Amino acid sequence: MSDDVTRAAALLAEHRNSIDRLDAILVYTLAERFKQTQAVGKLKAEHALPPSDPARESKQIERLQQLAKDADLDPAFARKFLTFVISEVIRHHETFQK
Repeated sequence: MSDDVTRAAALLAEHRNSIDRLDAILVYTLAERFKQTQAVGKLKAEHALPPSDPARESKQIERLQQLAKDADLDPAFARKFLTFVISEVIRHHETFQK
């Protein structure tokens, strides 16, 4: 193998290790987020509050899109991602209501 290929392979391994660490951070962060939203869902169920809060959801989507812009991440992707997360949260909240 040439020196260039060896250096490229080493850089690739470093990038992949970084991606793996970031993936772990994402998973643990999502798990913590869902623990908090589950607590919210239980509280809503105990007090007969609706599982969905469209005003808050809209505000959060706008907030996340701005954060995405600030972070140089595609705001449309951020919106899709948060919309998916919110739909899962609402599904969990509906389960607590039953």
